[in-house]
Amino acid sequence: MTINPVGIYEKALPSSLTWEDKFNLVHQLGFNFLEFSIDESDERLARLDWSEEKRANFRKIMWNTHSRINTLMLSGHRRFPLGAYDKDTRIKSLEIMKKAIDLAADLGIRNIQLAGYDVYYDHKSVESRELFVENLKKCVQMAADKLVMLSIETMDDPFINSLSKIAHYKKIIRSPWLQGYPDLGNISAWPENNVAEDLENNIEDVVAVHLKDTKAVTPSFKGQFKNVPFGKGCVDFEGCLRTLVRLGYSGSYTIEMWSGNNKNSISEIKSAKAFFDNLFNKVGIQQADVNEW
Repeated sequence: MTINPVGIYEKALPSSLTWEDKFNLVHQLGFNFLEFSIDESDERLARLDWSEEKRANFRKIMWNTHSRINTLMLSGHRRFPLGAYDKDTRIKSLEIMKKAIDLAADLGIRNIQLAGYDVYYDHKSVESRELFVENLKKCVQMAADKLVMLSIETMDDPFINSLSKIAHYKKIIRSPWLQGYPDLGNISAWPENNVAEDLENNIEDVVAVHLKDTKAVTPSFKGQFKNVPFGKGCVDFEGCLRTLVRLGYSGSYTIEMWSGNNKNSISEIKSAKAFFDNLFNKVGIQQADVNEW
């Protein structure tokens, strides 16, 4: 038996709601926390420039609703990657990281999920990899200065698509402030991965886990990494969760879904929560008390 907090990704919630309504809904739906999003859109990147007053008001809403944000998903580096060939883009990528770390520190967010891309929209090379490593080292130092964890997510991209690859970069950049954030869907979709062994060999690096279903990559299919209904993809959730219980993993699980713009978004979240509640009960996971924050 393990006791784990369970969260929901911000983009699963109706986007029209106020922050107060979102936090209240998180509680009503039975989650322990919300995962905050800074993606590549101008709208969400603008959050990095929130004023002191805006940050203070946001903290007040969290406290008044007895809410917290454990993790910040920083996917803005898709657009401004750390390994970009263009120098100005790399400077922008480091600015984004610095602002994200400052925002996390101000809002009490402990963990920033770092997208494991050298580049996303450009071609990959030894140079883009080296630029990524050089800038990742700078990012880890910035995070360490503010005592904020950076955790690399296993991605929908072959550059970093396993915990074993994250472990390799942790050997290059040795810091307790750099860890791993496996996405069970992304790991499962790549045929070269043995998911159970990847978890077993690298459990000491895991500080958070994404719950998402995917469809596997094949020689004739590039895979599907988003919007796969839970239980309809390739992920052996029961097997993965049993493995994590045996390994004593007690960190957070976040259900990752993108139903926010759908009219049935709340019912979809309820169905996803019920899907995992059933699995948790079967494998021996007890959700942390949602009334404790």
